[in-house]
Amino acid sequence: MTSLTCFKAYDIRGQLGTELNEDIAYRIGRAFGEFLQPQEGPKAVVVGGDVRLTSDELKQAVTKGLADAGVDVIDLGMTGTEEIYFATNYLKVAGGVEVTASHNPMDYNGMKLVREGSRPISCDNGLLDIKHLAEENIFREAEIKGSITKKSVLEAYIDHLMTYIDGRKFKPLKLVVNAGNGAAGPVVDALEGRFKALDMPIELIKINHEPDGNFPSGIPNPMLVENREDTRAAVLAHGAHMGIAWDGDFDRCFLFDEKGQFIDGYYIVGLLAEAFLQKNP
Repeated sequence: MTSLTCFKAYDIRGQLGTELNEDIAYRIGRAFGEFLQPQEGPKAVVVGGDVRLTSDELKQAVTKGLADAGVDVIDLGMTGTEEIYFATNYLKVAGGVEVTASHNPMDYNGMKLVREGSRPISCDNGLLDIKHLAEENIFREAEIKGSITKKSVLEAYIDHLMTYIDGRKFKPLKLVVNAGNGAAGPVVDALEGRFKALDMPIELIKINHEPDGNFPSGIPNPMLVENREDTRAAVLAHGAHMGIAWDGDFDRCFLFDEKGQFIDGYYIVGLLAEAFLQKNP
């Protein structure tokens, strides 16, 4: 039995070819499908992938594995991790898979798995079981193979995001938004469309905006000091009030003030905690 080293404590991530390939992705899909079978309720899973050049082929492989295990698959296309979390709960399905290596180097890819209710699957609640099934590579034949359908939840996701703000209270705001050529671009465009429809005084200055798995501006990881210069420079050049930069699967964002200075995350956590406590004491 071959050990699958791509399984980590909280997700699946490995070097392409040696640690992760289409065959392993298929086995992970089969294993995840068998892991879900004893659970009650619908046996459907949402699947998406980021912009990496290998994400689509790995997504197709894990999708086939899930379907062969008897699980219906809803293919959401190119997505970020947050969209998968949202869709899993919104569509009331049994789980979700995001194919992504987040901010890792170009020769890596991986997956993040969630179960019903968008609860992340890690080593302490099922990931080791899925790993063992995938390593054994001995699967039950499903009586009926699952279906594969394509769907978008983007508009519903934007509806959800808009519930966090009151558009009537906004003063004129100029923002630099840096998608890092990752998956955040289409969501930013959809948000911009909603801002304009509501006549909200928000101007977006977009840089590194188009999804491109070649990452021409470098791996989208604003935690690295060398990857902050584009956002800093754009904030200063456009006189923006703030800058926002995302990683590749936009499960993390990083903020810059009006002087282009990077704001450490613990300040943001404090501000968010205060805002949520005011809304829900």
